[in-house]
Amino acid sequence: MNIRKSIVAAVAAVCIAGLAACGGTASGTTDTKADKGLKVMGDAITYDPNHLVNGGKPIQLEYWSWGSKGTDPVFKMIDSYTKTYPNVTIKTVNVSWNDYWTKLPLALKGKNGPALFNIHNSYDALIRPYAADYDIDTKALESDYSTAAVHEDNNGKVKYIDSVINTGNIYYNRTMWKEAGLTDADIPTTWDEFIPIAQKLTKTDGGKITQAGFNFNGDAYSAIYQGLNYQKGELLFTKDGKKANYDNNVTKENMQFLKNLYDKYKVGSVDFGNDYTQSFGNGQTAMIYAWGHMEGTMKEKYPDIDYGVFATPTFTKGTPFAYDRYNGESTPGVNKNQSKEQQAVAQDFIKYLLANDDYIREAVAELNSFPAKVTLQDDKEILAEPVMAAIQPRVKRLIWPGPAPSTVESSGKIAFQNVFQNGMSIDKALKEAQNQMDADMKNSDFVSLENKYAFFDEHK
Repeated sequence: MNIRKSIVAAVAAVCIAGLAACGGTASGTTDTKADKGLKVMGDAITYDPNHLVNGGKPIQLEYWSWGSKGTDPVFKMIDSYTKTYPNVTIKTVNVSWNDYWTKLPLALKGKNGPALFNIHNSYDALIRPYAADYDIDTKALESDYSTAAVHEDNNGKVKYIDSVINTGNIYYNRTMWKEAGLTDADIPTTWDEFIPIAQKLTKTDGGKITQAGFNFNGDAYSAIYQGLNYQKGELLFTKDGKKANYDNNVTKENMQFLKNLYDKYKVGSVDFGNDYTQSFGNGQTAMIYAWGHMEGTMKEKYPDIDYGVFATPTFTKGTPFAYDRYNGESTPGVNKNQSKEQQAVAQDFIKYLLANDDYIREAVAELNSFPAKVTLQDDKEILAEPVMAAIQPRVKRLIWPGPAPSTVESSGKIAFQNVFQNGMSIDKALKEAQNQMDADMKNSDFVSLENKYAFFDEHK
């Protein structure tokens, strides 16, 4: 998936040092055909491909990414864009994830950095100073993309939006399901319905679990607790959006609920499979809570497991404040420090992406995520995938808190370990985790975006 680190380092070092231009004027084809004979694409955001890019003169840009073909949908779109505009060359540079967030900001500071670059919203604060505003009408963005508004700054501008979004669902082993005498009619919609199903799927030998009905060991808690809190109307952050809201009665209730699944209902154990993903893939666990990345993991590592997906249960039959948190896969950024010519081509490419359904379809397929583009959210081909079908009815009731500091998950995970593995009381574990979150966020500029959620006024 990634080129060798030594090559990546060499390429990045040259760019950063300015010893050679990372893009610019290129020798090559001149395009004189403005009328490509192609249809205008898009809905609110439209793109007419029948024009000359950069006046038809040859130009070369770079696109940096930690991904590659098959994992980053932008690569395929670069191929189609440069085929339409033969005077444009977009060179792709792959940098490993571990190196990316060190090398990219250094490259963007100079004038020779990549004109286009992959973004992960968790690093928003790091790249935002170097990203240009999109040259696209904000109202058109909001009309075409359901989550665009949460990315707008105080001036109504965006530097990137979500191409696709994802959230948690329940993955279940179909073989185990059938062996337990369960059918599709038994798929639970509430947690009360979920418990006896998980018990039926649990197997023991002499009091020792040999097959877990439900397993959330490892990193699962740090994701699932957020969704459970949202279901009960509890925000992840305080009213001003600047402080974590972890040590509260709802978090305590939900921690106890999860603990009861193991201690009272015996559907799993903290001693049974430290990694919920591996346990499910090895055919030892019947159900897990996981996000869209699980699809890729199953295809790559556990292709023989027959599994299905259903929406995460809720505490009541009614509509909750939110079903879960979501997160998006970001559209590319444009380097505001590049030349006007490069930025103009980069902006044209961004508009080409956002108006083009092929980009979103590619993102759905490669990233196992739900389209943020409104016109594709009812698409039959997309909804044929189980994960997409599970997300679709709930998409309007998913909430994004913004690019939350990592401590919200890491400190939550430690609280889980303290309660489940170290025997610490829930009250003490929550208090310690809250103190850690407060310390980690003391000098943070983060402000929650929960108040941009469409149903924010419903929270208690």
